[in-house]
Amino acid sequence: MITPKFTNGSGSTFHSELKKRVNQYFSERKLSPTGNASLYFKAILLCTIYLALYVHLVFFTPIGWLAIIECFIIGGITAGIGFNVMHDGAHGSFSKNKLTNQVAAFSANMLGASGIMWHQKHNILHHTYTNIDGVDDDIEIKPFIRMCKTQKRYWIHRFQHIYVWFLYTLLLIIWLFVSDYSKYFKMKVGNVKISNLSIGEHVGFWAAKVGYFLMMVVLPIYMVGFLPWLAGFLCMVLFAGLVLSTVFQLAHTVEETAFPLPNSDTNKVENEWAIHQLETTANFATTNRTISWLLGGLNFQIEHHLFPRICHIHYPAISKIIKETCREFNVKYIENKKMWHAIVSHTIHLKRMGVAK
Repeated sequence: MITPKFTNGSGSTFHSELKKRVNQYFSERKLSPTGNASLYFKAILLCTIYLALYVHLVFFTPIGWLAIIECFIIGGITAGIGFNVMHDGAHGSFSKNKLTNQVAAFSANMLGASGIMWHQKHNILHHTYTNIDGVDDDIEIKPFIRMCKTQKRYWIHRFQHIYVWFLYTLLLIIWLFVSDYSKYFKMKVGNVKISNLSIGEHVGFWAAKVGYFLMMVVLPIYMVGFLPWLAGFLCMVLFAGLVLSTVFQLAHTVEETAFPLPNSDTNKVENEWAIHQLETTANFATTNRTISWLLGGLNFQIEHHLFPRICHIHYPAISKIIKETCREFNVKYIENKKMWHAIVSHTIHLKRMGVAK
């Protein structure tokens, strides 16, 4: 598939003005757009809790009810490391140091997902072609979920707003054991070819997968037995999958976000890239500091999509600049004030897609 192009934004001053104002914010305050001590503390804290829970569960196995609680917690921490460490590292915004960013991004492998496949799927396709059917793999959950009108509708989709929450729990387990391998062997993310991998990337892919299998499957089964492992592992990955899926979808598949298609003749998207990002992306619960801390600023999804190489700790500050610029240029800024508002909006969107032609 030939990926679409965006309309040349040279005739618009919106994106250039936005970049100028955000760059000015950092230069005037002599701030680095990457992470700081508070982010590094959070990263160390999350990773320490993850490893401590793993050691306690595998080598000092607690009583059943406590073990189940710890497995749910480690599932939440898995999502938290993905949001706060891996995500910024993969975008090069965790640290000024390139090696530190690579280590942070490598945490994806520690959590079972391939950092190499994530880069292709997320950094390249999702961030460039957000909500474009056939290119953005994040909205490709066919045939089970219909995310936009251009996707084929089946009778079961009328119930998708109900059963979707169960499907969301399956995200991580499918990601770990199915979709990464499918992308690797097909050398495609959806319909789009992956660029050729180096020998090092091939070795890295398999080393990460084998390492995770040994650490999270083989060793725990050896230490605690198959059924206790299975119960704990499912609690962990199903809860992590639900959290990850919900956060990803609240940012792009709600009532007001658009799902534009390129022109069939020119293969061009109508708007320039920055406008496209604002039309396809929504924020939620940005005044809730606890949610922002836990989600690594991914509730500030607009700021992240416009400036992916800026660390999430700066999103609250630059969101004010972006909002003001949007008002001046009459560009819509989509936001749900609370997280439950976004969940309701996502549910309504799915219900509409289940019946709309």
